[in-house]
Amino acid sequence: MAGLVALSALVGFLAGPYVRTLAGGFTRDPDADLPAGPHADMDSHAAPDTSPGSATDTTPRTPPGTAPRTDEQPPDTRAEAREAFARVLRTTPLPPWPPYLEVATAAVAALVTWRAGLPYLYLALAGTALAVIDWRTSRLPDVITLPSYPLLALSLLPTGELPRALLGAAALAAVYGALWLARPAAMGLGDVKLAGLIGMAAAARGWEAWVVAAVAGQLLGALYALALLLTRRASRDSQFPLGPFMLLGALAAVCLAW
Repeated sequence: MAGLVALSALVGFLAGPYVRTLAGGFTRDPDADLPAGPHADMDSHAAPDTSPGSATDTTPRTPPGTAPRTDEQPPDTRAEAREAFARVLRTTPLPPWPPYLEVATAAVAALVTWRAGLPYLYLALAGTALAVIDWRTSRLPDVITLPSYPLLALSLLPTGELPRALLGAAALAAVYGALWLARPAAMGLGDVKLAGLIGMAAAARGWEAWVVAAVAGQLLGALYALALLLTRRASRDSQFPLGPFMLLGALAAVCLAW
């Protein structure tokens, strides 16, 4: 097991530069009303793609009462996604200094492999990329989220827990779908799609882990919102990316399950 954990850490560290480059390839949601804070470009060594458009079909997180923007060009999601992945193909696995993101990716990969096994390594890498992208841009690209469903299902197949995992995916996606319908201005449709992916991984570890994943993401997001309000960095109408907190809750659920 120690060898697998070390190998996973190495894979995560080498994947870090690719995660960094991929995150830099998606532009910020122009309608996002992010509070003041560290939502800067994570790729300080490569200029982000400034072409107009979006790489996701998520609902913009627009504060209530704010009229939608009309000065933006229609999003060219496919072009931006192609350019983002083209940049990844041109990337060499040499981390910048200091390698914060690379170390974080390695730590997540090692922790997940240690606690849950190799079938969850893909989720660790894809989840890290989605968390960084959402934190930077307030968007969750469908080009990463949707293909992750069959890839995660294939990785979970050897565990024998795929039926329960699929049921968990449908259940958590339904829960977040209901929340999105109730308050679409506070949650993007991309969060609903991510919830299904999280539900799949957590349910494979057990229904207790599923409950933890379902609750922890919302709880962590609420605590962050409270901290923003207490420090006066945001108002009650301000929106922030929920995906990183959902994924952090999923990490806790997957790693703490027995």
